[in-house]
Amino acid sequence: MASPEFHRLVARLRARPSPADPTVEDSRAGFAALARLYPPPADAHFATVDANGVRAEWVSVPESSPSRVILYFHGGGYSIGSAETHRDLVARLCRAAGARALSVDYRLAPEHRFPAAVEDAVTSYRWLLDRGVPATAIVLAGDSAGGGLALGTLLALRDQAVPLPMAAACMSPVTDHLKTGASMDTKAAVDPMVQRKTSTENSKRYIGPDGDPKAPYASPLYADLKGLPPVLILVGTAEVLLDDSTRFAERARAAGVETEIEVWEEMIHIWPFFGDLPEAGKAIDRMGAFIRSKLAREES
Repeated sequence: MASPEFHRLVARLRARPSPADPTVEDSRAGFAALARLYPPPADAHFATVDANGVRAEWVSVPESSPSRVILYFHGGGYSIGSAETHRDLVARLCRAAGARALSVDYRLAPEHRFPAAVEDAVTSYRWLLDRGVPATAIVLAGDSAGGGLALGTLLALRDQAVPLPMAAACMSPVTDHLKTGASMDTKAAVDPMVQRKTSTENSKRYIGPDGDPKAPYASPLYADLKGLPPVLILVGTAEVLLDDSTRFAERARAAGVETEIEVWEEMIHIWPFFGDLPEAGKAIDRMGAFIRSKLAREES
């Protein structure tokens, strides 16, 4: 059963004022305001860097080991959000994993459409390798669009014959820009974060009028998934993107990818973002344990 804190959060989210047809600027401002309700821990440290032309920031906490690196991609439908909006989430994940993170401010749509985000993600990963961080010390992670970007980046790195990271950990990843999952409709009444209309608009901004919504790096559900490293997916039963996760996991397992998926009862889209929830802490601890288990192989 979900906590009282969770039920209060859902009520607050449902009561949020929202323009009938928000612009991208409205959505960006609204999400930034939401993120300010969840400031990062006081002992977290942030340092902006230029990763071969891609803006990013190092995130660390006292528990961070320099030998473990999370390459993190924030969510926001590829059009909103930033490394700054996700500082609290990433810092908490660093603590749980005993790692530092490079949180990437990849270019956003509609100003920069697909494949700009994938290009920035690959560039940031190569930057880590160029700086002497071995692939065996890296795990990719992300939430929502950032989770989809992590999976798309794995595919791009594989196809470019770049040494792959040890794993990927994704929260509610976007894997299907065609929006063919049944949950897009069957979960609409219980999802206070995402709806078909807004999700479709975000995808159109990202893909563009002439883009292919089934392009593998954009929609990993339609990709050849062979040869990918282990993947952990956390998703809730109360989100329209549920089937993006469950169907991807099925296809990944069929392709021989070591895949763990946990479907959390009652949880909404990217619930680990809301750091005051008991369920958020448990989810971050689960992801941290997964990351530790994959990166421990290099240290042992």
